[in-house]
Amino acid sequence: MRNNMSEKSRKRLTIGGLIFAIVCLILLSLKNQVYYPEMPARDAVKSAKAKKNFTYFEGSKKPLVIFYPGALVEPESYGVWAKKVSENGYPVAIAHFPLDYALLSVNRADQIDKKGGYVIGGHSLGGVCAARYAAERKHQKNLKGVFLMASYADEKGDLSKTGIPVLQITASRDGVIRKERLKENNRFLPGNAVKEVIQGGNHSGFGAYTTQKGDNKAKISTQQQQEKVAEIMIRWLDSLDKK
Repeated sequence: MRNNMSEKSRKRLTIGGLIFAIVCLILLSLKNQVYYPEMPARDAVKSAKAKKNFTYFEGSKKPLVIFYPGALVEPESYGVWAKKVSENGYPVAIAHFPLDYALLSVNRADQIDKKGGYVIGGHSLGGVCAARYAAERKHQKNLKGVFLMASYADEKGDLSKTGIPVLQITASRDGVIRKERLKENNRFLPGNAVKEVIQGGNHSGFGAYTTQKGDNKAKISTQQQQEKVAEIMIRWLDSLDKK
């Protein structure tokens, strides 16, 4: 009996060790694929404050802008446009996620005070997750709008009948987003959604980080695209503020 029990224990330890090794390899592989912020973004976040699970840029009492980064993109990468938006009075909270992957904590926005009103959005996969958050009725109290950068809503984030104002920003040189999926998923947006296209911009240019695999080369600089993102966001936020 002792030999049998010992054999079973050894098998459990072996299986446990294999699972642990596989998890470590997966985590290491994901870490090696992370996109890191470039110097302009690093400089921009020096003026931000660190809150639990958020990089926070202070603003006035206007609606809080909650932002979900794209998959495997470090939050600080979006500091350039976020700082510009905050300087125009809108506080910005860039969410941090386990493994830089929004799908692992879609409800991250629950962890920050939204009583004064808020908008939520994100880049790429982060935008999909932000739409899913906004689509839940319990999250629509004080929700002023949803914005999507190089992103779209899916069936789980259907906003078409919510009446929530939506802004979708895309870029003409985006080589990452699936254009057919983007077109198909327009049905999950309200008919009056505001759609803006940044001519010459690409997928990576929505942040300031190392060029994303599969992306096209932009015909404008990252700085120019960041300024355009901030300009579009501020104009949209101002339009909400007037309603």
